[in-house]
Amino acid sequence: MLLTIPSCFGRPANNFEMNPVALVVDDLREQYTREMALVRQTCERTGDGTAAIRRRSAVVDRILIEMWRRAFSGLPTQSVALLALGGYGRKDLFPYSDIDVLFAFADDRTEEQSREAVRAVIQGMWDIGLRASPSSRTMKEAGRFDADNLEFTLATLDRRFLAGQFPLYQQLHQVTFPGLVLSEWNTITQKLGEIARTRHAKYGNTIFHLEPNLKDCPGGLRDYNLAVWFAVLFHLKETKEWPRQRGGVFQSARGDAEAAFDFLAAARCFLHFRHGRDDNTLDWQSQDEAAARSIGLETRGTADPSYWMRTYYRHARVIYRRAALLMEHLPAPVSFYRQFRRRRTPIAGTDFLLDQGRIDIQPGAQFNDTSAILRIFSLMATHGYTLSQAAEDRITDALPVLAIHIPEGPYLWNALREVLLGPHAAHALRTMHALGVLEMLIPEFHGIDALVIRDSYHRYTVDEHTFLTIDNVHSLRQPAHEYEQRLAQLLPEIDRLDLFLLALLLHDTGKARRTGEHAGQSVELADSFLARLDFDAEERESILKLIRLHLEMSVAMRRDIFDLENVRSFAEKIGSPQLLKMLTLMTFADIKAVNPDALTPWKAENLWQFYMSTANFMDRSVDETRYHAAIDPTLLNRIRSMVPSNQYDALKQFLEGLPQRYLQTRLPEQIRSHFQMALNLDKDPVQLDLRPNRQLFDLTVITRDRSRLFADVAGALAAWGMNIVRAGAFSNDAGVIVDSFHFTDTFRTIELNPSEMDRFLQNIQDVVAQKVSVQQLLEARRHLNHPSNIKVEVPTRLEFDSESSTHSTLLQVVAQDLPGLLRQIALTLSSHQCNIEVALIDTEGETAIDVFYLTSRGTKLPPEAQQTLGADLTHALKGMRAPAA
Repeated sequence: MLLTIPSCFGRPANNFEMNPVALVVDDLREQYTREMALVRQTCERTGDGTAAIRRRSAVVDRILIEMWRRAFSGLPTQSVALLALGGYGRKDLFPYSDIDVLFAFADDRTEEQSREAVRAVIQGMWDIGLRASPSSRTMKEAGRFDADNLEFTLATLDRRFLAGQFPLYQQLHQVTFPGLVLSEWNTITQKLGEIARTRHAKYGNTIFHLEPNLKDCPGGLRDYNLAVWFAVLFHLKETKEWPRQRGGVFQSARGDAEAAFDFLAAARCFLHFRHGRDDNTLDWQSQDEAAARSIGLETRGTADPSYWMRTYYRHARVIYRRAALLMEHLPAPVSFYRQFRRRRTPIAGTDFLLDQGRIDIQPGAQFNDTSAILRIFSLMATHGYTLSQAAEDRITDALPVLAIHIPEGPYLWNALREVLLGPHAAHALRTMHALGVLEMLIPEFHGIDALVIRDSYHRYTVDEHTFLTIDNVHSLRQPAHEYEQRLAQLLPEIDRLDLFLLALLLHDTGKARRTGEHAGQSVELADSFLARLDFDAEERESILKLIRLHLEMSVAMRRDIFDLENVRSFAEKIGSPQLLKMLTLMTFADIKAVNPDALTPWKAENLWQFYMSTANFMDRSVDETRYHAAIDPTLLNRIRSMVPSNQYDALKQFLEGLPQRYLQTRLPEQIRSHFQMALNLDKDPVQLDLRPNRQLFDLTVITRDRSRLFADVAGALAAWGMNIVRAGAFSNDAGVIVDSFHFTDTFRTIELNPSEMDRFLQNIQDVVAQKVSVQQLLEARRHLNHPSNIKVEVPTRLEFDSESSTHSTLLQVVAQDLPGLLRQIALTLSSHQCNIEVALIDTEGETAIDVFYLTSRGTKLPPEAQQTLGADLTHALKGMRAPAA
């Protein structure tokens, strides 16, 4: 193909004629296609992503050099140079990355005279299939700093000569670029730090994402380059010359940073080749395929996706940590003041110095005293200090020597205890873990290092989850929410907070064995460690019992938290009020550490209510299951004061037989409001109340009982795209139904269209009154509600239990969280003449965990009825997965 670039400029000075430059690029395109096919074949065969990006850089080098030769052939010699910048400049050219190049000119006249040749090169790049990202600067322009275009300045840190006049490149390399960077050093480093912090904040300042971006996420390739840039900038400032080896300060004797880069390079090459474009998101399906092909791993064959992601997180942790440490070297914006107050204070009894919140190492220090190292981590836990990179590297390198002098018994416990009790304990423990010190002291912890629980609910690796649980407990000293203020009341009542925090540190270590039930395995591992601490039998048993029971409260909360049998069974397992308090705080910290949205306000409310119910039971002051005024007139008397005297009898009739859980979870004002709604049933047989409650909506439906009522309301909500997160079905002895639904407005329909509120309520009213078929509403929105992009297939599991409740059969349904799921379950229950006494709805990621307390004709379900219902329900839920026609 012959490219002709016409001129669109007037005649330049000195009568230099600009003629269109014609380039033949067909052979170059074929050459590039052929050589890139070899690059891909080699990469897929060897798995070496680093070699692949180097090879592509070399391929593009040859193409551009030849294109330059053709474009400038026959033209007068010009003082022009072609430079590779950015990723291309450092020879990290991924399969579908842009090609950053700089056309450098001696002056404006040279730029004008070379314009047609330069255009021909750029056009040729695009025609060949190279995504050109060109810049052009005269020597004068190259020496100017543009604060709004920091990307260009950063790109020049990674530059290489490709073609043209080498003396011009030397001038840029030796004088122009270093002079520019040194003159604007503070501004460049500060802005670079700001950009990085903004990017980290966008991703929640964490490496833990279900579908991470290999380039932009914390711990990704951009952070690797960030660390190298800082290393180059610090070296240039100190020596006034470029480092001979790019990013040498960033490297370590262990080579962990280089190994992390090699893994990420292999993974990003895999993504580019897989998608055929510059796509850097490691989605769920890509993780499966990368694991199946052992991308980035030393061994070939097939790997487990959880193991593969575990490797990813280990490498991301190395890069993120080292990048963060280098960022801490940045000077304060007012550097003179920082220098004025700079003071390095020796830490007594150690070889360390304290320098403005950072712990550094003294020159010539020798590491042979483990006790001094442990004291450093105690200071970090108490005051929030950080280690310098030099100190971290020296500690890591000295681990073999330190391991010879590991303290045991009371001395080890005293050192670890100081760390655990510090308000910044999680920060200190993360540092100990990253440096290998924690595993040296507690080998049992090694098994959960970067261990992945691969589902859409657990966001963090097991080790990070453990540190977050400890952080969550310490955060109760400064509670941020109302529910945290209540839970914080329990913290001072914990007799041995140190033992409680140690239990948290060890509570999930058993997950490393992958045997399913990890609590028992964690107890075994914890027991072996506690034996080395020389704990007495009482201390040991208190920790082991807490670990053994740490899931029990979460399990019990999936039942009716006001059901007497559930409370009694849980209380009997716990046995003591002190253990109950610790278990409540442990459950709070554990759930909150699963993912940022796991502990919703209503779940925290349920936790507190269940704690109170169990504490009351232990104090032998438990209420009856259902309310009867003759037994407990207190509530009746409280609400009577809020209504006219002529309504006393009606109020008593309304309250009679309502479940205690309804009365205990509502304020007297709410109960009075519901009573007033019930009084109006003769005027309008359907009473509705819809109220926003934080991020949820609360819908109360009061009407007279009828079959399929619960299913119809659930279906109407599903038809509007509402996601039900909690529901309750209540009735009194007079047959008045008080159903409550707590839901999120998934598509923000009501928020964005306030006028839709009336139509929404009218739809609910018509469905309850049986004026409109709920099936008709669902069909109208079926195309909107059909599930898509399911990451984890959740198999349906049903479990019947007729022992936990004295009056009902419990049915637990674990299934894929799909639109209309609750309605489908309720319809099936109704078709079997089952009455829903209580419905407890919960969702964990893509898993719905719904518990129903069922009766049939006032009694529990017999075994044969359970079997028939189970078969029909399984069939009905299986049908929901079928795609819409």
